[in-house]
Amino acid sequence: GVGAMAGVREVEIDPEGTFKYILVRLQRPGGGEQRDIVRGTKAAEFHNHIFEKVNPEMEKLGYECKCLGGGKIDHNSKDKKIRVFGLSTGYGKADHSVTVEILKKVYTDYEITWSDDKK
Repeated sequence: GVGAMAGVREVEIDPEGTFKYILVRLQRPGGGEQRDIVRGTKAAEFHNHIFEKVNPEMEKLGYECKCLGGGKIDHNSKDKKIRVFGLSTGYGKADHSVTVEILKKVYTDYEITWSDDKK
């Protein structure tokens, strides 16, 4: 019901390493409530693998999903640093500045940066 969107975690990324990520917009059909979430994992060889996992999960909750783009995340949990960079060939480049803002809500004590670098 209402408030279910709050139950969707804004960020689900691997705890360590460098991996692909996507920025996904959730929306109630017919407009209204929307939310952007970040998903990334080393298990995904391609960006669409992440989307193909997220999409059915969110459809079950009654959301339409749209991938806003992708890139890579370098997560260094020891130094508490996250770097967002790169792009997705299929989905284009996510707005990394938006991704950083979302990550900051979860990793409050991290240094989080982004760039348009490919590596």
